[in-house]
Amino acid sequence: MPNLTHDVKEKFFPTIRLDRYVSENLRLMTRSQIKARNVKAKVNGKEIKLSCQVKQGDNLELFWDDSPPVDLIPEDISLEIIFENDRCIVVNKAQGMVVHPAAGNRSGTLVNALYFRELQKKEQLTFNNELFSQQGSMRPGIVHRLDKDTSGIIIAAWDEEAHAFLSDQFKSRKVKKNYAAIVCGSPKEIKGCIDTFIARDPKNRKRFTVSPNGKHAVTFYKVIKKWRKHSLLLLCPKTGRTHQLRVQLRYIGCPVLGDPIYGCDDKQFPKAALMLHSKRLAITLPNDTEESVFSSNLPERFLQVIEKLNRIEEISG
Repeated sequence: MPNLTHDVKEKFFPTIRLDRYVSENLRLMTRSQIKARNVKAKVNGKEIKLSCQVKQGDNLELFWDDSPPVDLIPEDISLEIIFENDRCIVVNKAQGMVVHPAAGNRSGTLVNALYFRELQKKEQLTFNNELFSQQGSMRPGIVHRLDKDTSGIIIAAWDEEAHAFLSDQFKSRKVKKNYAAIVCGSPKEIKGCIDTFIARDPKNRKRFTVSPNGKHAVTFYKVIKKWRKHSLLLLCPKTGRTHQLRVQLRYIGCPVLGDPIYGCDDKQFPKAALMLHSKRLAITLPNDTEESVFSSNLPERFLQVIEKLNRIEEISG
């Protein structure tokens, strides 16, 4: 049986290579992973090479080796789980937790924690003489990302088909995301839209900046509460560019409080952590037809800053 069956819905002109479609559109794995996991494919029932072209309307059947990753260490890390079933999991990520293992962060990440949890599930099912999910990937698939210092809701898939289903909604912008942010200053309007183009900063490869040569980025915002020098905003990004919210808020003169990259010095909160929180996520889960909504309360660091701002406001009169 194929690991994944998928109908190509996108329209490409003229066509697109299959390996590129798998890595860039389905986001199942990178091109190097495609080779390492010995991916095979059939298009419309006929076996083809990964270098062949696919087009809208094609039916794909993908097969690959599904051995556990040797470079990923399972770790028993406590997680705040909002929802979980056999296809996906929704977590309220703690501020400071890295999502993906990378150079300098091989352990302590969300993926390490999810991998441990997945192995536990497999052991439990084996103990109960049941079969582990036929679609079990043995590698939890992060569907979208949050920066290390951004807290809040994030969803991951337990199998490749669920990963493709969820990723497609992010790609087609069907997912509704809301973030809370405490920023320095306040936008000129109570609510509005930040519509820019974002590119990597040519002077600093770790930063991004607003640039006419970048990718389109759109964020709607609403001022929830305003103090003399700070504001609490509700943000609704319609695109998902790297550092989008942080770059755009800096662009309009309201950098996120505590942002070590795009922020500014703040005498009232010199040691503040990044005040950005993924508060709400609305998405259709695998096997469902209705949208599910997940939300989380403002974390303690937000409540402490808000309490201090209210106190300063009262004293100032």
